[in-house]
Amino acid sequence: MAAFLYRLGRSAFRRRWTVALVWAAVLAAVGLAGMTAPEAEEEPFAMPGIESQEAFDLMEERFPGAAADGATARVVFVSANGEKVTATENKEAVEAAIAELGDGTQVASTVDPYESGAVSEDGSTAYTTVTYKVDAAGLTDASRSHLDESLEHARDSGLTVEAGGDALEDVGGPSGTAEAIGISVAAVVLLITFGSLTAAGLPLLTALIGVGISLFAITALAGPLGLADTTSTVAIMLGLAVGIDYALFIVSRYREERANGRTAQEAVALATGTAGSAVVFAGLTVVIALAGLSVVGIPMLTEMGLGAAGAVVVGVLIALTLVPAFLGFWPNAILTRKARRAHRAGGTPRETRKVNGGTRWASFVLRRPLPVLLAAVAGLGALALPMTDLQLGMPGDEAKSTNTTQRRAYDALAEGFGPGFNGPLTVVVDAKDADDPKAAAETVSERIGGTEGVVSVSPAQFNESGDTAVFSVVPTTAPTGQETKDLVNTIRGDRPGIESEAGATFEVTGTTAMNIDVSEKVQSALVPYLLVVVGLAVILLLVVFRSILVPLKAAAGFLLSVLASLGAVVVVFQQGHGADLLGVETTGPIMSLMPIFLVGIVFGLAMDYEVFLVSRMREAYVHGERPAQAVTSGFQHSARVVVAAALIMIAVFSGFIGDSDAMIKMIGFGLASAVLLDAFVVRMAIVPAVLALLGERAWWLPKWLDRILPRVDVEGEALTRPDEPEAEAAEKDLARA
Repeated sequence: MAAFLYRLGRSAFRRRWTVALVWAAVLAAVGLAGMTAPEAEEEPFAMPGIESQEAFDLMEERFPGAAADGATARVVFVSANGEKVTATENKEAVEAAIAELGDGTQVASTVDPYESGAVSEDGSTAYTTVTYKVDAAGLTDASRSHLDESLEHARDSGLTVEAGGDALEDVGGPSGTAEAIGISVAAVVLLITFGSLTAAGLPLLTALIGVGISLFAITALAGPLGLADTTSTVAIMLGLAVGIDYALFIVSRYREERANGRTAQEAVALATGTAGSAVVFAGLTVVIALAGLSVVGIPMLTEMGLGAAGAVVVGVLIALTLVPAFLGFWPNAILTRKARRAHRAGGTPRETRKVNGGTRWASFVLRRPLPVLLAAVAGLGALALPMTDLQLGMPGDEAKSTNTTQRRAYDALAEGFGPGFNGPLTVVVDAKDADDPKAAAETVSERIGGTEGVVSVSPAQFNESGDTAVFSVVPTTAPTGQETKDLVNTIRGDRPGIESEAGATFEVTGTTAMNIDVSEKVQSALVPYLLVVVGLAVILLLVVFRSILVPLKAAAGFLLSVLASLGAVVVVFQQGHGADLLGVETTGPIMSLMPIFLVGIVFGLAMDYEVFLVSRMREAYVHGERPAQAVTSGFQHSARVVVAAALIMIAVFSGFIGDSDAMIKMIGFGLASAVLLDAFVVRMAIVPAVLALLGERAWWLPKWLDRILPRVDVEGEALTRPDEPEAEAAEKDLARA
């Protein structure tokens, strides 16, 4: 591996113009394909293998056209000062507002609350549903402005008017603010790390090229493959993250080799052969983690994982080819000021072994490994404890800020009609084999309506064939409450007796039931996903480090950091401790996809840091250093790079904490805290402490296993310095260029 990458880096350096032009051509080709590709149609969220999805599919089959995906807006009218919305003046104002709402060019229908019975028992609240001819993504700016203006005109009458529904959702895509913040912070960190504008700019430039290629490729494939917008969002985030990290590692190793007296060409080749090997295997662990999201069985997660994995592959290829080529264009501008002055003076000073922050910290841990290990594990364990109280769900409008009209509409409906009104259950009765379909549906309706925790059941609506009925069930409790989940389980648990009595089958669906089913599926898939991803990564690290204990230690450290970060998310977003500091106004269940999403991304990034740091220790050990000395060498050369990479990632993810959306806040906080804990507690404290305690045993591998494992030579044992005449010729060519 190292010898192959050595030759690849040397070839890229020599043929830098060819390499640069090839990547420019690739960028231009995929850019043209992406810009000319037809706009992708938004695919509806689907979750195969759960009851609520099967019931929804049955509704689409038996009620063709009824499950249209037109956008909706639920407009709520609340009277003031104890008045009733049925009072003459208020009723006229409501009807005028409904008439104005119905005048929109894309509006399909509106519903009169006084005719449909959408008025609360105390007469204080009424609502209407505005249905559009197109989905939320198809709404024009004119239609959105018309909705906002109609709401303002209705408020002028003295009524409190709020609105919810997907018609009010922002579908304009990500603003790019978080990415811009991340790039800005990355530039500052890189400048501090390298002390050179060129050295700081090169990783950013190559990462942006890789992200551009990945983004255009996903855009071109979005139409044929039906990819969602989230696919490109995650690909951008991770492509930028690993692109900077991988280029950072190779550039850092290049500067080190130049400081040791290597020629530019040889330094590039050695950096690609050694640091490039770490990049390859770090990239493979990220790809394994992301592609492993496919085992969960959620199409959206599969798309996100594979799209991001593709971006990581592009980042690896660019780090191994384009970065060496760019180093050929600016071989000395990448160096420190001291090194550049030495080269201008005609010298090539060699770097002596020096004490830096990394070596001082490593020495501290090596002197007292057991206390450091116990303190780190105890701290992470304490943070992970709240994870035992983890409750999953899919927060809706109730999780939005009270400054939003969606949240105020949610609260008004809950107050006027009861907390369960915002999350009704939908029951689909398949009476195709029943002797009397209407009697069968009535039996199911009556039995479910008599269940404790049910407020009301709507009249059953039949399809044209008369063999399928649908009715709504309003719980007494809120959609995200544990009581509502228990109610769904109770209804399903009573199914055998109800179906036997009715002579027909039924299934429960609707947004609330869908969220419950998704949460349960994600929870059941988490352990298999961890086994697959961690198992494959342990095997990969076994090949890289040729050790049994080092990969196991890496996996255990990752589990500690990810559990601790999930515990921190529970503390803030579920239990509410410190929520005010982050602007979280409402606490509740953690987003269902959050744990697996966090595990997938953080696992890949954590293994990046593991490979970067420990591969340098392994290299020093293979070249004759004692275990403790090898740990110090690894920290001397890699600690600063890992710290810089982690700070960049933390900055990128922290940018999302300032978002107004509670779910985005949750993702940003979870990822930032996971990287913080993994990089600075696990990799910087637990790793050296464990290696210090293990000593020679850390690198033990049974002889029979050593014989069957493939040798990839990450340490660069096979690398030899090129002949001096060849190196001198390369330097002369470089000077002429």
